[in-house]
Amino acid sequence: MLSTIIPESIAQLNHSNKLAPKSTQLWMPERVLFTPDALAESWGQQILNRVKGLGLPIEELPRNRLTGLKGDDDRETYNTAKRTLAVVTAPASDLKLSPIPPSADWQFHLAKGCPAHCQYCYLAGSLAGPPVIRAYANLPQILDNLAAYEQVGSVTTYEVSCYTDPLGIEHLTGSLAECIRYFGTRSAAGLRWVSKFDAVDGLLDLPHNGRTRCRMSVNTAPISQRFEGGTAPVAARLQALRRLALPQAQGGGGYPVGVVIAPIMPIADWELHYDRLFDDLSEALDFDCDLTFELISHRFTPGSKDVLLSWYPNTKLEMDEATRSVKRNKFGGTKYVYDAQTMKSLRRYFEGEIAHRFPHARLLYWT
Repeated sequence: MLSTIIPESIAQLNHSNKLAPKSTQLWMPERVLFTPDALAESWGQQILNRVKGLGLPIEELPRNRLTGLKGDDDRETYNTAKRTLAVVTAPASDLKLSPIPPSADWQFHLAKGCPAHCQYCYLAGSLAGPPVIRAYANLPQILDNLAAYEQVGSVTTYEVSCYTDPLGIEHLTGSLAECIRYFGTRSAAGLRWVSKFDAVDGLLDLPHNGRTRCRMSVNTAPISQRFEGGTAPVAARLQALRRLALPQAQGGGGYPVGVVIAPIMPIADWELHYDRLFDDLSEALDFDCDLTFELISHRFTPGSKDVLLSWYPNTKLEMDEATRSVKRNKFGGTKYVYDAQTMKSLRRYFEGEIAHRFPHARLLYWT
């Protein structure tokens, strides 16, 4: 049975740790919409209780359809949607899982949409309609569906961060913690999630049994400070990662952890800036832990560029097709990546730094 944990107050959720630098405040939507189907679900009622406990404005919709999210222009629509949490049920199509290499064997979803304001947003062009954050109320059904995808004789891995930042909305849903508890009971399955937020207090004491890998997405200061609005500072994310990795006997979570460096960009003096990021990483993870790295260079598609420019018309993000190489997938889609020499230089640097500074870590992939 799914458990219910309702935070007593916003202050409790924002409880700071002496190790952690100042972080961003938790995202609090201006509107929380519930569809009738969501309210009929036990987990939907759990989310409702959480939202009521935070004193947020609630609207119970008459139909299972989201309306009133479009503004006079794309920017207004974006702003309205990004201030809205819609609690809905996952459609049947989401219960048919898709593979997600190289991150994991399969992806499943607790929500779609993200409260952050990253100007390179990976979701741009991937999700239809206004970027409202949709949290799924039929969590028991979603979790029950996973067992059908487990492979006999091996550990099947599941990524839950493809279309949302689960930690960014965890104070509103509790769904990430429930997933961690679920995977703690599955000997043949492993959960993976990644975040740009740092509110990990509620995850430290969970019975994960080493079957959840917690990752933080980080970047060098000029990139993070300019392009990652609404997220926790990188320093706070690194301290959150430290707390997740420390043994429970030392007040941590005892989790396997990971670092996702993304999107990697060859900005001016990029080696110097990334040297500083690695210095901070080395300081935060100055103890033995189960650690992985994932390296993702910046890329964009024609569709995502159009969406991003409608959301962030004054962005300084470099998206010049003339300076990029074209990469096509098997379905005929086009994306723009860095040229071969730039990619080679970046990859050589990052692989060298990781091998030197974290010799026991595993580099999962470069893309």
